[in-house]
Amino acid sequence: MMTEISLNILDVAENSIRAEASLVEISVEVDVDTNRMIVVIKDDGCGMSPEQTSRVEDPFFTTRTTRKVGLGIPFFKMAALGTGGDFSITSRVNEGTQVRAEFVLDHIDRMPLGDISGTIYTLIHFHPDTDFCYRYRYNDRAFVLDTRQMREILGGIPLDTPEVAEYIREYLTENKADVDGGAII
Repeated sequence: MMTEISLNILDVAENSIRAEASLVEISVEVDVDTNRMIVVIKDDGCGMSPEQTSRVEDPFFTTRTTRKVGLGIPFFKMAALGTGGDFSITSRVNEGTQVRAEFVLDHIDRMPLGDISGTIYTLIHFHPDTDFCYRYRYNDRAFVLDTRQMREILGGIPLDTPEVAEYIREYLTENKADVDGGAII
């Protein structure tokens, strides 16, 4: 089982990349008043058939040929439901997939969000040809990092160029701290 929600996000986003997604949208919304944290990972990859979608939460089902079990989605689901939250997957062939996990924020069994800025940075840095749109909201404050906009501004400079990569890391870290005031969630 993964120890942080951000590691579950990394796992699902890597699945999106393996599904040939050109855009992966990741949203983390924390609302203290409603006592909820909602995580959504959406892609425009190859999607899954209704049969595959119904089986993806089974730990003994995987489309990967390198192993016979797929524990990422079942563990993510268990983590959300274990807090009294909710979990869903919707997918359409040739349109993409959306994974949504809702956590009860103050539940004793909710794992921490973890290093979400590091996770998003890692995805962008190691998959420079994939676009990511990351939204982080904490109560009424939010920020967005969209690599499509960054590419437009950079005019062809790759996102994994050391100076650009460092800017992305700093942007994520500073904006998260500005939005949530350094709250440990």
